[in-house]
Amino acid sequence: MKAFDHAAAAAARTHQDSLTKPPGSLGRLEDLAVFMAGWQGRDRPRLDRAQALVFAGNHGVVAQGVNPFPAEVTALMVRNFRAGGAAINQLCRIAGADLSVVPLDLDRPTVDFTQAAAMTRPEVEAAMTAGAEAVDPQADVVILGEMGIGNSTVAAVLAAATFGGAAVDWVGPGTGATGDILSNKLRAVDAGLALHRPETALDTLAAFGGREQAAICGAIRRARQLGLPVILDGFICTAAAAVLTRDDPDALAHCLIGHESAEPGHRRLIDCLQKQPILSLDLRLGEGSGAAIALMVLRAALSCHNDMATFAEAGIG
Repeated sequence: MKAFDHAAAAAARTHQDSLTKPPGSLGRLEDLAVFMAGWQGRDRPRLDRAQALVFAGNHGVVAQGVNPFPAEVTALMVRNFRAGGAAINQLCRIAGADLSVVPLDLDRPTVDFTQAAAMTRPEVEAAMTAGAEAVDPQADVVILGEMGIGNSTVAAVLAAATFGGAAVDWVGPGTGATGDILSNKLRAVDAGLALHRPETALDTLAAFGGREQAAICGAIRRARQLGLPVILDGFICTAAAAVLTRDDPDALAHCLIGHESAEPGHRRLIDCLQKQPILSLDLRLGEGSGAAIALMVLRAALSCHNDMATFAEAGIG
């Protein structure tokens, strides 16, 4: 696993302080440029090639009535992504990211985690491998997103298993759950937590699923091996990523959180990870949509860092 290059980050900070502005006046844009420098190992980080990955999976827990939409919608949305009709397609286009959609055995949902483990260890490992293999080694940054009917329930139980608490602490409306459907989500998460007591990251993914969450973890680990910065999307993506901290508290050091979503558990999750989201726009779509918008902010940070004149170049001072 590659480590943060402190020398490159220090050089980037020195360069920031030489630009034609008061030191620190660009706020987090300066910090983002330094973060990128440290992970790319160059004082002038670049974003020539941005990759967006959306992983899709189906979940057996949908049988518990946790979602107002049927599982068939997952495949329909994958078709929409590939046809260019979804929000993430438009956002990637204007953010300058190459989008890849990776469906994972949509015709074979995971097992209902209220009844048994959602996946076997080989199934988890296969999904993680698919996520790792999807990462482009030539990318300068990787954006991660997901699609899967029922996966906000999975995210809630993963967050609870990782950081503690009960269903009420993590469950939110997801795609619009209210009334009985919301009650079903709460019951399903508490039932899963009572049935399974995993301790490692792999066992947590096996207990609760899903394949897209495991693929996200695989992509994050591969990006770390390559030294690629990662932008996580909202609650579901962040909850999947957080599972990796069960094995290694530093597992997400190369990851930015693109935005704080409107899903109520996300703020608590962000606090547990001790990270700061780039944006807060009340999004709750998934798909990597918030991460794609955050990429535009990251581009702004690097444009200022790389293209502004220094005081010496401008003949000032």
